[in-house]
Amino acid sequence: MLLTLGVSRLYNVVGKERWVKGRMLAHVNSSAVAGIDAYLVDVEVDLASALPGLTIVGLPDTAVRESIDRVRTAIKNSGLEFPNRRITINLAPADVRKEGPSFDLPIAVGILAASGQVESDFLADAVVVGELSLDGSIRGVSGVLPIALSAKEHKLRKVVVPVHNVKEAAIVGNIDVYPVQKLTEVVQLLNDPDHILPAVFDQSEFSALDDPVYDVDFSEVKGQESVKRALEVAAAGGHNILMIGPPGSGKTMLARRIPTILPPLSRDEALEVTKLYSVCGLLSPNEALITRRAFRTPHHTISTAGLTGGGTYPRPGEVSLAHHGVLFLDELPEFKRDVLEVMRQPLEDGRVTIARAQASLTYPASFMLVAAMNPCPCGFFNDHLKPCTCTPGMVHKYVRRISGPLLDRIDIHIEVPRLRQDQLMSRSPGEPSSAIRARVCRARELQQSRFAGSKIYCNAQMTSRHMRAFCKLSPEAEMALKQGVEQLRLSARAFDRVLKLSRTIADLAGSDEIGVEHLVEALQYRSLDRKYWG
Repeated sequence: MLLTLGVSRLYNVVGKERWVKGRMLAHVNSSAVAGIDAYLVDVEVDLASALPGLTIVGLPDTAVRESIDRVRTAIKNSGLEFPNRRITINLAPADVRKEGPSFDLPIAVGILAASGQVESDFLADAVVVGELSLDGSIRGVSGVLPIALSAKEHKLRKVVVPVHNVKEAAIVGNIDVYPVQKLTEVVQLLNDPDHILPAVFDQSEFSALDDPVYDVDFSEVKGQESVKRALEVAAAGGHNILMIGPPGSGKTMLARRIPTILPPLSRDEALEVTKLYSVCGLLSPNEALITRRAFRTPHHTISTAGLTGGGTYPRPGEVSLAHHGVLFLDELPEFKRDVLEVMRQPLEDGRVTIARAQASLTYPASFMLVAAMNPCPCGFFNDHLKPCTCTPGMVHKYVRRISGPLLDRIDIHIEVPRLRQDQLMSRSPGEPSSAIRARVCRARELQQSRFAGSKIYCNAQMTSRHMRAFCKLSPEAEMALKQGVEQLRLSARAFDRVLKLSRTIADLAGSDEIGVEHLVEALQYRSLDRKYWG
């Protein structure tokens, strides 16, 4: 018993190695990502006086198992000694599956620390991540921003990351971020911590949030004043919108300019979006922070997993990559029916949950859905210049590809007509995005003060309780609403959408009460239900 207690005391300090009967043990803090958040992983390396070999335990995936050969070759090609011992590596916690090549560097550091080639004092409050090349150079990995945030949360003051990821890690602040390019640099850092200075984050990255720069502008759009108004209402309240019109009427051009009239990202929103892109490995080396709202345009051949996320090891889909931004689905009826139907949950809840045998993960997916479609297979139904060649049955079958439940979740339905000749020839610029965005921001400020203290940020997210409190109608508006419900045969969900739209239109007008003019405008955005879908 006394002997057992004595031996156990020799395994006591994280980052410290101790000889025990011909064995040596080292600990290195690393991290892995689950969803968009990270958790700490303790990389334990044990060297024993036995037949040479290397074993990794702790539910490693194929990429982690392959690190054995990468680490061995990288250590040798860096001029360091790979110990000729029995090496056992444990990735704790052992009940969570580990994936990806980011454990290469902490495993290599653990082997070097256990064999006495580097000092381990530095490792006690440091997190190490990175992928090794065979020549000892260090490649960038995904998910470094949530890893750095997790390290800060667990009071670990230092993070060792590849140079490729240094900007996204440094943005966290109040932790020391050490960029490394080669394994030999890591050895020098551990043996002489003053050899490499931590990176300093440039605070000007946050100033770019206040005035994002876009390559497009609404001043370039000719005509389509009624559509621009509908897009302004959609942006002011975070409402989903469907544009219906013939080919060449400008649906895609209008959609691409919607991010230019949305309010700038807040710091919290920018960090949340950047975490998603970091997890997916979509951040460039020169990009520390996502400063503009996303605009995602998946092709209509996309799969269910590609749109909402999934895979054997779940990854975010397009609905999550459009978080706090715009998801544009062009040629909406061309998407597979099952692909469109899976959007119901994220449209309602603002998040998507992916359940697999290995894990169940939830990703944020609060986006503004912008869809565009032709009114019929040939595209010219109700066009004033080119006749439609489709039969009524073909038109009916085409628009019926969009189910009623999905259509109910789209607040605004607007026709985009073909431009007249005088509009096409006009040289006068339209209203710039900056002027529209100013009105949208004023309406959003009203909503933020209205919903202060809750997790609701815009009118489209209101619950029934909020609608009862904030959607007060004038007597004339109540009468108009009753007539509208009867004539348009609105469902309960469509009824709620009309009220939310009315509240947004009133906010744009600076009115506390929803007037009849606000309600009538909201009702007209639902009139196409009857025209195209009966």
